[in-house]
Amino acid sequence: MSFLQLQGIEKYFGEHRAIKGIDLQIEKGEFVVFVGPSGCGKSTLLRLIAGLEAIDGGKLSLEGRDITRLPSSKRDLAMVFQSYALYPHMSVFENMSFALKLAKAPAEVIRTKVERAAQILNLTPYLQRTPKELSGGQRQRVAIGRAIVRAPKVFLFDEPLSNLDAALRGQTRVEIAKLHRELGATTIYVTHDQVEAMTLADRVVVLRDGQIEQVGSPLELYDRPANQFVAQFIGTPQMNVATLAQLPAVVQQQAPAGAAGGSIGLRPESVTLQPAGQGLVDGRVELVEALGAETLIYVSTPGGAQLVARQNTRSPLHAGDAVGVSIELGQAHWFDPQGRVVGARG
Repeated sequence: MSFLQLQGIEKYFGEHRAIKGIDLQIEKGEFVVFVGPSGCGKSTLLRLIAGLEAIDGGKLSLEGRDITRLPSSKRDLAMVFQSYALYPHMSVFENMSFALKLAKAPAEVIRTKVERAAQILNLTPYLQRTPKELSGGQRQRVAIGRAIVRAPKVFLFDEPLSNLDAALRGQTRVEIAKLHRELGATTIYVTHDQVEAMTLADRVVVLRDGQIEQVGSPLELYDRPANQFVAQFIGTPQMNVATLAQLPAVVQQQAPAGAAGGSIGLRPESVTLQPAGQGLVDGRVELVEALGAETLIYVSTPGGAQLVARQNTRSPLHAGDAVGVSIELGQAHWFDPQGRVVGARG
């Protein structure tokens, strides 16, 4: 039996069916990330698991125990929010120990647990400071520490890095990954940032319109997306998708029969640029993004396809240059007109 099991979970807001019969099994110690576009239901689903919203249908079980109707305080889960939700008048120590004090834990137990969490999170020098004396990254670590001291069975993170700048997001993401390895705790993490999903998750759950589109390891989703939506959602920059009508006959002839009238999907690393007149397709450079370690080159074709090529070398190309475009058709993903996978790399 799975550690945390969702069976047919439903949620309505008035007449709107926000969560549509979700089934999901999460194993003990797993790091599972929910991703999807705004409004897909990922935060709502997390709140249903946490007990912050009532479940309207289905069953939620933790270690075989039905917790569907239990209040949040009885579920043995701890949630870390996007907003730090710290008490401004309390010290770091008092914020981290607050739940234990409410539970009337012995003072020595409280001190031991808080000091251990502070050591893990590099917060020991800041235990007597108030939140206003901390950086954003430190405040988020305090919020995480408050969850750690409760020793819950499941950690729930709701976009915890959204309020941090890019450098702090990267640093804190590494800290969360290290924390998970050290604690071995079951973790569910909601984010709109697919880089977080790809780097943190054991498994990624891609959601759209209140339903699961695909569940798998980050590289499974990258290499073998279930449909065009997942294919374009996972990966930065996103997968190139062009209709077959936008490409020359030599490409169309390689398409599986089921892709007739559909499209081809190509990861940017499967598109390479040649001197003008070479390659399968003619193109014109629209933009060159020189990122240092890699270069992204945006190209338009006479048929109206917009393609991005990724290369690991510097490029002498400039906007307006004519180029030839080569495509690794063996790495192509093929979609029917409804966006369903017809053929993908194996």
